[in-house]
Amino acid sequence: MSDIQIKALSPSPEICAMLSELLIETVANGGSVSFLHPLSRKAAEAFWSNSLSAAERGERIILGAFDGDRLIGTVTLLLDLPPNQPHRAEIAKMMTCISHRHCGIATALLREAERIAVAHGRWLLVLDTAEDEGAAGLYERMGFKLTGVIPDYAFKPHGGLTGTLIYWKRLHEGVPA
Repeated sequence: MSDIQIKALSPSPEICAMLSELLIETVANGGSVSFLHPLSRKAAEAFWSNSLSAAERGERIILGAFDGDRLIGTVTLLLDLPPNQPHRAEIAKMMTCISHRHCGIATALLREAERIAVAHGRWLLVLDTAEDEGAAGLYERMGFKLTGVIPDYAFKPHGGLTGTLIYWKRLHEGVPA
């Protein structure tokens, strides 16, 4: 894991292509990240092109984990929230290449997202993850608290419904309860 570099991503055709490939792989392998299988390259590229444009406007931060020149993981920190929520951010689109799972990549990405959230004055994080085959264990190990479950929230990539688990985490003490 020592050779892995995590950095904020900027729009470029190469970055969009790498993110699209990761998204397609994740969905093909059952990852519930808002898309159904089979996911076309065109749809994946449109999603990441829009997301990278939003990052360029400062509405979100997309982090990438790299093993050399290869993108092996990503997470998005959503910052563009309503005016009455300037203290929080959302975690979205946490994905790790199949070849690099269970190597600490997602943990490192999440830690960096938390660091960046605090740097942006965001001390409350929220996220959701699929009830079936989601990353609940990772989020709980990282200190996120389960708020509840919404049943039948979304379709899984290969069909059938799954619930979603809603989590939150305060990033430091001494903030309003």
